[in-house]
Amino acid sequence: MSDLVRPAIGPDSSAEDVATEIKRWVSANVPRSWQEAAILGAEALRTARTRREYEDWYPILGRAGLVAPTWPVDFGGLGLGRETSAVIDGELRYLSLRALNPLGLNNTASALFAFGTEEQKKRFLPPIVTNEEKWCQLFSEPGAGSDLASLAARAERDGDEWTISGQKVWTTWAGDADFAILLARTDPAKPKNQGITYFLLDMHQPGVHIRPLYQMTGGSEFNEVFLDDARVPDFHRLGEVNGGWRVAGATLSSERQMVSGGGTGESAAARLADAARDHGRAGNVLCRQAISAIWAEEKIRRWTNARVTSNLAAGQAPGPAASIGKVHQAELNQRLQATSAGMIGAAATAWLGDVEVGPASAPPISYARDLPAEVRGLLRSRANTIEGGTSEINRNILGERVLGLPREPDPWRGESWRDVPRS
Repeated sequence: MSDLVRPAIGPDSSAEDVATEIKRWVSANVPRSWQEAAILGAEALRTARTRREYEDWYPILGRAGLVAPTWPVDFGGLGLGRETSAVIDGELRYLSLRALNPLGLNNTASALFAFGTEEQKKRFLPPIVTNEEKWCQLFSEPGAGSDLASLAARAERDGDEWTISGQKVWTTWAGDADFAILLARTDPAKPKNQGITYFLLDMHQPGVHIRPLYQMTGGSEFNEVFLDDARVPDFHRLGEVNGGWRVAGATLSSERQMVSGGGTGESAAARLADAARDHGRAGNVLCRQAISAIWAEEKIRRWTNARVTSNLAAGQAPGPAASIGKVHQAELNQRLQATSAGMIGAAATAWLGDVEVGPASAPPISYARDLPAEVRGLLRSRANTIEGGTSEINRNILGERVLGLPREPDPWRGESWRDVPRS
């Protein structure tokens, strides 16, 4: 990792020195055209910087330690505290240098930090920071969604390797991923959550077959993945054999924290206020009330998430309290997107130009070519209460692990996985 692009910031740097150094780093390393466009606003920056250009430049940001500044230096960070990291984020926000590879930075990294060996962390964490190895998550299966512990994908030991077969579903960005975190059953004689092992799977190998699932927005970020004797070296096993359910806990709580959002309290409400002005609704009492309610709820989310991220800053897993932010954000974003779509009036209910997508071997799927961004956001938000654990499951977690309520009855609790009936 080159020191030429790393800012001169340490744990003892003052906030003023950090801000000055980040300004210097930006001037020296961020393309001048992006800096000039960012001063004019987000729309000008989107015009000046393509997605491909950003991805090509992004490793510079990663090697500088600015993608995950709280991580240790050896693993791609700067070893800084949360307050110093917040100063950095404030200085970079106007440039919209958003983190890529979120499933790697959140879901994979949390498990590696909690359960990985030093060799595993040094091997896998730095390429996550630079986005040079992208990650997906192979957990859910057709018969194991909300009841994830009932998963049936099998991993069998073969010397210093494992062979894995089974089917996974709802895998986000599988088609772009280089690696996957994966849960597979290694002992069917044990109870369902005791015979699972956690693996790191190379997606670019024989035996891994990916099929996109087209959504009503026309996109296909979700996928099915079929595994047919895919091979994993034992070095890519994370945690103990049959101890994968405990490792998965770190991933799942981080996933809930990730999809709960940051909760700045200003961004979404400001965008809605701009939309209200653009569409002549700034004086509408109902619009003003809706925007104010969303502003207030985002503030609440920010304070709630701060309690969870304090665990992350201390090197701990977010824990079951992450479910609070996940449940709240899922429903808040659906209200936000509905309000946004309502701003554009009739354009939210009718548009021009259907096209057909899908593989040649399957019936074509129609979606709108010119679907307004507000409507696309509304349609996509329907997944918020399902992805990352359904709201119902997360409410159970809150009830049982946070509030201390009795567990739901399970007549098969403690029984061998192979003896539990499955549909």
